Amino acid sequence: MALTRPLRSSTRLRRTVQLGAAAAACAVALSACGSGTKVSSSKDAHYVTSSSGIVTAAKTGRQDAPDLSGTTVDGKKLDVGAADKGKIVVVNVWGSWCPPCRDETAHLVKVAKQLKAKGVEFVGINTRDTTGNAKAFETGHDMPYPSLFDPSGKLILRFPKGSLSPQSIPSTVVIDREGKIAARKSGGVDEETLHKMIDPLLAEK
Repeated sequence: MALTRPLRSSTRLRRTVQLGAAAAACAVALSACGSGTKVSSSKDAHYVTSSSGIVTAAKTGRQDAPDLSGTTVDGKKLDVGAADKGKIVVVNVWGSWCPPCRDETAHLVKVAKQLKAKGVEFVGINTRDTTGNAKAFETGHDMPYPSLFDPSGKLILRFPKGSLSPQSIPSTVVIDREGKIAARKSGGVDEETLHKMIDPLLAEK
């Protein structure tokens, strides 16, 4: 009988570890594709969060955007910083498997077409996806802008610590004309939200 007690304790320990791992996996899944209503920001960066969930940084407190370069979903090389220097860049993190991503894409496409002549460029970062599914999504939604293929999320990790980095999938980050991170919205966006993020930057001198 003395031998059964350690075995039972060991079984309980394994079950506890398994439940903890399952809970952690569940939390990751929720952050991967959610409404994005909860956002975090650095106290030292003087970020402001609006009632619509848009987080913005004052012009003097913005951090440099990271190197966003690599291969697009359709196999082409793209360096966002070099290609869009001096322009406002809207970066949208998405996956074909993500329902909020599907819901927001029509709004992204519409605003991308509206503002291209004003010097606003859109680029996607496709993550946790396959090239086949990503290509089908781009074609099906008539996306007029390229997306970097980032299945492991390495590009997202390039955003500086404490900056307005993507916090969920989907996330949208806007980079100003000087290549600095100016605004972020975690979760899906619509046309009105996009204009609230972009229009103030268009007005900047």
